[in-house]
Formats: sequence, C-alpha cells, structure tokens
Amino acid sequence: MSEQYVVGVDYGTLSGRALVVSVKDGRELASAVHPYAHAVISDALPTTPGSPLPPDWALQVPSDYVDVLRTAVPEAVRASGIDPADVIGIATDFTACTMVPTLADGTPLNELPQFADRPHAYVKLWKHHAAQGQADRINELAEQRSEAWLPRYGGLISSEWEFAKGLQVLEEDPEVYAAMERWVEAADWIVWQLCGTYVRNACAAGYKGILQDGAYPGDDFLAGLNPAFADFVNAKLDQPIGQLGRPAGTLTAEAAGWTGLPEGIAVAVGNVDAHVTAPAAQAVDAGQMVAIMGTSTCHVMSGSVLREVPGMCGVVDGGIVSGTWGYEAGQSGVGDIFGWFVDHGVPAYVREAADAAGIGVHEHLTELASKQPVGAHGLVALDWHSGNRSVLVDHELTGLIVGQTLATRPEDVYRALIEATAFGTRTIIETFNASGVPVEELIIAGGLSKNPLLMQIYSDVTRLPLSVIGSEQGPALGSALHAAVAAGAYADIRAAAKAMGSLNRAVVLPDEGRSKVYDRLFAEYTALHDHFGRGGNDVMHRLHALRREALAGGAA
Repeated sequence: MSEQYVVGVDYGTLSGRALVVSVKDGRELASAVHPYAHAVISDALPTTPGSPLPPDWALQVPSDYVDVLRTAVPEAVRASGIDPADVIGIATDFTACTMVPTLADGTPLNELPQFADRPHAYVKLWKHHAAQGQADRINELAEQRSEAWLPRYGGLISSEWEFAKGLQVLEEDPEVYAAMERWVEAADWIVWQLCGTYVRNACAAGYKGILQDGAYPGDDFLAGLNPAFADFVNAKLDQPIGQLGRPAGTLTAEAAGWTGLPEGIAVAVGNVDAHVTAPAAQAVDAGQMVAIMGTSTCHVMSGSVLREVPGMCGVVDGGIVSGTWGYEAGQSGVGDIFGWFVDHGVPAYVREAADAAGIGVHEHLTELASKQPVGAHGLVALDWHSGNRSVLVDHELTGLIVGQTLATRPEDVYRALIEATAFGTRTIIETFNASGVPVEELIIAGGLSKNPLLMQIYSDVTRLPLSVIGSEQGPALGSALHAAVAAGAYADIRAAAKAMGSLNRAVVLPDEGRSKVYDRLFAEYTALHDHFGRGGNDVMHRLHALRREALAGGAA
C-alpha cells in the first residue's frame, strides 16, 4: 500500500497556505502560499475607490479565499512530488471571527451587482472593530439580565464576534441584512465550497457565536437589543454543528477541479487557526498554554475543569480537544504593533543602517535593543494599538508609551513595545492562574518565535520556560492532523497529535536577575493598564469618539 497524505490549508489575514503532510509521521513535504488579491480592505471598497470607509473597518473579498484552493493547493501538491491520488483528506482553518454574508446557497452578497458597492455586503475580517457600540449594548443587556452564558466569555462579548457584527449590519444597512440569508463564519464558508455542505464548526460556534450548552442567546434577549434582531439566530445563523476532526462531507467534483485532489476524499469540519494549532504542538493536556503569535496573539489551552476566567474570549466544551474544556484568550495587536512602528515610526538613518548591514529593519532594531540592560530605555508601554482583547475586552482602548525623552531612540521604543506585549501575555496568564486554570508551560507558535530577543523577554517576563512548536506552519499542520482524523487514519486528535505533531521543549529559560527587574516594570504596566483600562481615565475612549466625529465631518 502506498503512503498516504493529507493537505492542510491555513487561511491567515493576508494569505492562504497549503501544506502537504505525511499521515504516517507528520513529515511536511511541501507548501505553497497565495496572497489575497484584495488583501485587507480598510480604506475604500475596490468598487468605490473614492468613498472612504469609516474608522476601524476591515473587510475582505471571499473570492480571494477560493483562489487559494485554485493556486496554493495544486502548487503544494506539485512541489511535494506525491501522486495526488494518495491524498486521503483535506482540512482548513481560518482567522476568526471572520464573517461572510451570503444567500441560502452560499453566494456572497458582494458578488451580487446590487450590493457590490455596499460595505456591509463584504466579509468582515476578524479585526473589524467598528461594531464596538453593538458589543457594548450586548454586554450591558446580558449583565442586566444575568445571562448564564456571559461568564463563559469572561463577562464580556467582543466587537470582533458574530452577534456584534451581525447587529451592526442590521442597524447600518437593513437592506443588506434583509437580503442576508446566512451569516457564515469564513471557516465554514470555505468548507461549504469544498464539499457542498454547510456545517458550523463547534469551535467558532462556541467561541465566537455564543453557543453554550447547546443553545444560543434567546429570541427575547435579541429582541431587547433590537426588535428586528429577534430572529437572527433562527433566520440567519443556526445550522447543524460539526465536531472537530469529523468529516463535513467529501470533496465535490468542482472543488476537485480547483485543487487537483481526488473527488470524494474527506473534507474535515472547519476550525479556527489558533485552536487547530494546539494539537500540532502536542498541546492536548491541561496546563499547556499555546500562544500563536503573529499579527495578533491567540492564547489557547485545554483544562479538565470548567472555570470562569475574567476577560477570557471563551471556554467551550470540546472547543480544542474532545472531552476537555478549551480556553481562549488573546491580544489584538502584537506583530501588527511592531510592523506599525517600523513602517511609520523609524527615521531614515535606521533604514540606511539596516541596509548597510544587509539585514531588515526589524532585525537591526532587535540587535540594538538586545544590547540594553532591562529598564535602560526608561519606558513602559501599553500594547493596545489594536484595542485590548483580553482581559479588558475593549477595542476602544489605544496604545501608550510613557517615559520618552529627547534621548529616546527607535530601538528603545521597539524594545518597550515588545515588552508591552509580553506584559499583556503575563496579565492573561496571571488571570488564568488566579481563576483556577494553572498555566504550567508556555508554548510559542508562529513566526515571531524566530526573534531571540522577543523570546527571551517573554520568558523573563512570565518566568516560564518557553517551548516551541516543531513546525513553522503550525495552523496548516494542525489542519492536516484534523484531515487525517476525518479520513479515518487516526481514532481521534490525541492520537494524531502524538504521531504527527511536533514540539521542542524548554528552548528558552527565564533569567532570575532580569525577571526581578521585569517584575518592577510589570507593576508599572499594571498600574497604567488599570488606570486607562478600568475607568480611572477614559481619555482613550474620548479621543476615539473625537476621531470618529472629525473623520465624519463633525469637527472643523
């Protein structure tokens, strides 16, 4: 019998990656990446370039996702040298919460001529934060009514999630909302395109769709938000739930033509990029927190007990591994913050020095910052440039740097921003520990694990050894594991993780001397965190509101 293979497809913020993996041992044979033609739409729609979008919008075009299947999958298979006939399954993962408004047959509304110039007809990417007002109302009403599901999300629902974004569509473009027959997680939409069956994956439904103990928020609650929203679940959202690692269906003839894979192979239920990474890192046991670090960071872990963790993104039964409670928290901006600073905050002489050294600006700043003793830059920053996901769950919060002087240099700010994101992770870990969900091991996945300064700072700040996933393509590998389970090659995801996953343990260890100094800096971070994030001073909210007024023409 010939060797068998699976394909994992990871849909990120800017591109999709296909990975060909051996079912036997998890060997990664080849991968291919396809950038989205429209990337992230935050300025203006491609159909109306002269009409700017409001602040905090982030949209995408769903046809870009299909193009990944048409290009990256066949390219990866060709590069691997395998016979496509030996592929037994395909699985996908997606950034979440990313929502596609569609007709009942899955046609995206933006593809209809009458809606091509309507922003609400497009995909709302995970980092679309313009529904904060709707999220605030959801939280206020849920607290007033003592909704039982609210503590499962740390007491706050995010503007990034399904209900807030759906309510925004209703209230800002009722015509699009009326035409929208399905409100679909992109993770489920792409599976729908592959197998012709619409199945909501248990992960996104639980973490982003407020599905707890088999039920969504009731019609009376939804009517309390807006009478026209009362039937949102029944009319737009509800669909059969697919468990992780189960087949959603089989590959259609059309999708086989796109991908070059055999018609009829297993198509796994969709999944979320962060959660699917945990088994790829062999993190299937309690106490193992996986930080998937990229443009943002998502923190996921399994636990044997149900606890209420303030500010967590959610706890879902079987949300990561069947038979355990899956916990999620996160930071809305990490790599995005470093990228923003390099793109907009670095003077020409830094770029010239990096060019002269033959390295990138990130690498150059890392080298300079690595030479500093802890605390030498005299700065402390808040990592809220894209809002705060955990533990405050407030996307109206903004970034802050304290301590700048005329002697402050770019490498000082760069290091302070890295430290701020590490402090954000420590805040999350301490909140979990205090809530009875102990974090005993921190596992890093994602491209930022290649930065040695960042890794050492995170270890020193958290006082934890850092383990690193053995794959550079954790989400795609995690999807491949689920494809193998869906195809019947393994009994469950634990077995697949043991055979196909990869982890390098304790590759970075904390230094006690540096950790003691970071304790002092973390105390300053926490003071700022609580002052600006817990009502001590709402200046960030007021500035956000003033910005919106000015951009809308409300200020001279």
